[in-house]
Amino acid sequence: MIIEIPGRNTLEIQHIIFDYNGTIALDGKVIEGVAEKIQALSDRIDFHVITADTYGTAEKELEGVPCQVINLSKSNEFKTKTDYLAFLGKEHCLSVGNGFNDKALLKQSILGIALIQDEGVCTETLMSSDIVCKSIMDVFSFIEKPNRLKATLRV
Repeated sequence: MIIEIPGRNTLEIQHIIFDYNGTIALDGKVIEGVAEKIQALSDRIDFHVITADTYGTAEKELEGVPCQVINLSKSNEFKTKTDYLAFLGKEHCLSVGNGFNDKALLKQSILGIALIQDEGVCTETLMSSDIVCKSIMDVFSFIEKPNRLKATLRV
């Protein structure tokens, strides 16, 4: 997905990294409509979910959903979300999160989106983001209608 932002750099987004709880899930359960959106958009972009899996449900909840799930509590290769971001290449990643442990991920990604949903958002994470959204569905809308990103980020 290539997006030319007037007055700014062109974004070449190949990957979207989601936090799990507070971002695409609430209380350990995937938010209604998320799996369907990932399925519908997976031919355009690669989806990744990075989680410490507080509720122990991420892998089961995302079974059959076309995304890579990285469970940091089980991973030997990746210890932090930014380790995985570096592996993918931060210059090609849009990242989405809400918690304190998402702060560096959003700051280092080519585009970081903070979400204010039912769990709220850590203030430091909010200040480390490029965009703030009120719903995960808003993030999917950016993929479906990239001109919304242009309107938000243009100089």
